[in-house]
Amino acid sequence: MSGINEFIDNEVKSNDVVLFMKGTPQFPQCGFSGQVVQILDYLGVPYKGINVLADDDLRNGIKEYSNWPTIPQLYVKGEFIGGCDIVREMFQSEELQQHMAQAGVPVKAA
Repeated sequence: MSGINEFIDNEVKSNDVVLFMKGTPQFPQCGFSGQVVQILDYLGVPYKGINVLADDDLRNGIKEYSNWPTIPQLYVKGEFIGGCDIVREMFQSEELQQHMAQAGVPVKAA
């Protein structure tokens, strides 16, 4: 496993909720990343945002790690959930909130 894969694997497994995104939660640098941040903030879910723009190896490595071509990518308890469209659809159907609750992640807005 390469260094970048080890870094990604460690972040995914050591944080309950982690979002690989363009920019930071405080300053998203693409609309899709911004939408996922808004959803997570609305739910009051504690999460770690990792800026893939800071490192090309990370930007490419996360796509290989998940076998998913786009960013942002959301992971909950080590499980890849999906990108912006999937997260938004799950949120709107309340499936995301249920998934978080079942995973033991506190959600304020049910």
